[in-house]
Amino acid sequence: MTDEALYRRYLGGDEDALGALMERYGTKLTLYLDGYLCDLHEAEDLMIEAFSQLFAKERPIEGVGSFKAYLYKTARHLALRHKQKHRLAFLCLDELDFEPQSNTLIDTDLLRSERDRQLYDALEKLKAEYREALYLVYFEDMSYRDAATVMNKSESQITKLVYRGKQSLKVILEQEGFTYADK
Repeated sequence: MTDEALYRRYLGGDEDALGALMERYGTKLTLYLDGYLCDLHEAEDLMIEAFSQLFAKERPIEGVGSFKAYLYKTARHLALRHKQKHRLAFLCLDELDFEPQSNTLIDTDLLRSERDRQLYDALEKLKAEYREALYLVYFEDMSYRDAATVMNKSESQITKLVYRGKQSLKVILEQEGFTYADK
């Protein structure tokens, strides 16, 4: 049965149709939202909220595209609103790639991977503002001006946050026994 037919059945009073749609899209939608939020529990909450909003309106969706597109659009808006509301509360580093590149030696990749893990663990210990400024400048290759725009700060404030973040990061890494390649 199509999504649209299940939705029409739900609108007609068939509660099982709601369950079928949630079973069909619940997990997929949660994973999609997790890509935005980097928090599976929050993603699950927003998945439920997206379904709730969609079914609370109980209106035909013929004019807005497919059921799936409408559901994902609703979920995306919720995720972006949530992310904007909590933008300094977290910064997901889980998606950074630790996979070895095929053109390098495995031993080198293992050492680099371990160093990367130490770096990411140390980044997690930084103040949120330092972590976000460093992330935007070094991982997203943003200029200080662009990072300032994102963080709603002046360029000089970003310069200070990056400097202090690097200093704090150095202290944390040294406390954990991190050795530099040039030493």
